[in-house]
Amino acid sequence: QVQLVESGGGSVQAGGSLKLSCVASGNRAIFHMNIVDWYRQAPGKERELVASIPAGGSARYADSVRGRFTLSRDNTKTTVDLQMNNLTPEDTGVYYCNLLNHWGRGTQVTVSS
Repeated sequence: QVQLVESGGGSVQAGGSLKLSCVASGNRAIFHMNIVDWYRQAPGKERELVASIPAGGSARYADSVRGRFTLSRDNTKTTVDLQMNNLTPEDTGVYYCNLLNHWGRGTQVTVSS
């Protein structure tokens, strides 16, 4: 079993930056061996995959965020960070991390124009 807690959300103006963190606790082996995803859900829209980082490989990004977002993981601290730069109002939503279908409660990101 694993628990996920997201943090770092907030309100920024367009062009600003935020850094989200996802901390995993519980079964560390699950974290060490599996991919971690960040999703977001905008009001009235379906949840969409933003970025993924496998246990030992390179991060992958949705087209909408590639070049602006950077995903990194620290297996010692069991954290996955999402650095978000040059934010736009379209990035507004609740951001969730996911590990083997375990979900956190999310953190709200609001970008104003």
